[in-house]
Amino acid sequence: MSAPESKVALITGGSRGIGAAITQRLKADGYTTVTLGRTSGDVQADIGDADSVQAAFDQVREDFGPVAVLVNNAGERRDGLTIRMSAEDWEAVVNTNLNGAFHCTRRALDDMLKARWGRIVNISSVIALHANPGQANYGAAKAGMLSLTRTVAREMARKGITCNAVTPGVIETDMTTDVVDKLVASCPAGRAGQPEEVAHAVSFLCSEGAGYVNGATIAVDGAMAA
Repeated sequence: MSAPESKVALITGGSRGIGAAITQRLKADGYTTVTLGRTSGDVQADIGDADSVQAAFDQVREDFGPVAVLVNNAGERRDGLTIRMSAEDWEAVVNTNLNGAFHCTRRALDDMLKARWGRIVNISSVIALHANPGQANYGAAKAGMLSLTRTVAREMARKGITCNAVTPGVIETDMTTDVVDKLVASCPAGRAGQPEEVAHAVSFLCSEGAGYVNGATIAVDGAMAA
């Protein structure tokens, strides 16, 4: 089936960094883009809270229309060695990065199943595939996103809905300022990637041409996980 007339793309964490680049690219692709964040964006919500997400999606439907594309991009880092990591830091990162993707996916599927068309893209990380000391919480959450991606893809494949993941490597954003130089040293490409390079991959996965790409993981990491 072809895309519905309502071409609303919801991007969590879409106001800065990779999310902002994705928002700009999907807008150029003809989507009505809506950004969702805890304190910024077109709609505010704590994506780790199911009720908050429900209220946010109700607002999006009322103000913009049903969601055709969901990009689960919002992320949080609280680094530290596992033995020293607090339960609070573990739970905060997993709640935002993994639970948030789950809550948003459930609500987006409400619209996509009615339209029998939808695109879900989960922004995971190379850390899900290539462990980085000090990021047990972040790595576990991002790895969980990959499993969520594959499961949703198999569940929804006959409904015209795709669910794919992108695993960025070292991308130059305000979130990676403190680690970018260290990580670039281990990157075969010898440089940091740019948010726009991730956005290009997301754009493809949201296109009509990617209708048979489902449950896939596209690495945008300069060969870090190769």
